[in-house]
Amino acid sequence: MLKQGSAVLAPRRGWVFPGLDQRLAAAPALVSAAPPARPYAAAAKTAKKGSQKTKKEETKKKPVPRRRPLMSKPVDDVYLTWYYERPSYGVEEAVGMLKKFQELDFTHPKQFVYINVFLDMALQKKKKVDPFASTVLLPYRFSDEVNKVLVFTEDEQEAEIARENGAAVVGGLELIKWILEDEIQVDFYVAVPAIMPKLIPLRNKLRRKYPSTKRNSLGHDIPKMLQLFREGLEYVVEDERVIKTRIARLDMPTEQIVANLKTVIHDICTFKPAAYGPFVQKLVIRSSTSEGLLLNLDGLLPQVEAVEEEKNAEDDNEEKHVQESVTT
Repeated sequence: MLKQGSAVLAPRRGWVFPGLDQRLAAAPALVSAAPPARPYAAAAKTAKKGSQKTKKEETKKKPVPRRRPLMSKPVDDVYLTWYYERPSYGVEEAVGMLKKFQELDFTHPKQFVYINVFLDMALQKKKKVDPFASTVLLPYRFSDEVNKVLVFTEDEQEAEIARENGAAVVGGLELIKWILEDEIQVDFYVAVPAIMPKLIPLRNKLRRKYPSTKRNSLGHDIPKMLQLFREGLEYVVEDERVIKTRIARLDMPTEQIVANLKTVIHDICTFKPAAYGPFVQKLVIRSSTSEGLLLNLDGLLPQVEAVEEEKNAEDDNEEKHVQESVTT
């Protein structure tokens, strides 16, 4: 029983707060409300005139840093190499430096001496000198190695001369099959002119070693050809303009090293007419364990001026002969 004066409490479900129903009814509409979807893309903002710049224009406006001009010779013994031009040396001085490097580094005294020759292969009207290979007989030998040379001849007397002068293989047409099947492999091939029409099947096989007058591997002087290719030094143009070859041993006298170097350089210069300018652009000498030394080319290259004077004199003589013939 309830006491008088006590308040009657309504059940929880029946509790009512003034204005709560209206708030709850409005709340879902506020939460779930989403902006209406647009069936079209937003309009792009129009750029201001002159604001668009290409990358090329921007790079042009950027100041290009000026490279500091290289100085010729350092004053002190210690200096930054990239601030100065690469020094060049005379041949005798450079060879002396290589010998000194060997003594200071305690390296092998009989190591090889190498040269790197950089060539100017350009001719007239976009023409170039074709990459070539050559064999040269040095005035001072620096190796006991002897190349194997094959001699093509059908004459018995010539064959006997070839054997006496150190030919590794001597023969005629019977050698063609063995060469094609790689049963015979030598370093060089020489031949007499009489047998050349019969050696055409070997042209693609031998390629640059195919006998030819241009390489001095075709002729009648068999002893001379055998001496050249048995004892000679072969060099080849690499990367279209560079020759890398050894020329001596470091323990040889300086005069002999210089003589071998000049012989190689003069042989290289025969592959480009002197009228087109100097063939050798840069010459570097080094040993097996040393750094490369840039050489001064004065006195090493063939005299171009003398050749040009002779050509001019010949042209003048021809003109005189033409004028005399016209007057007569």
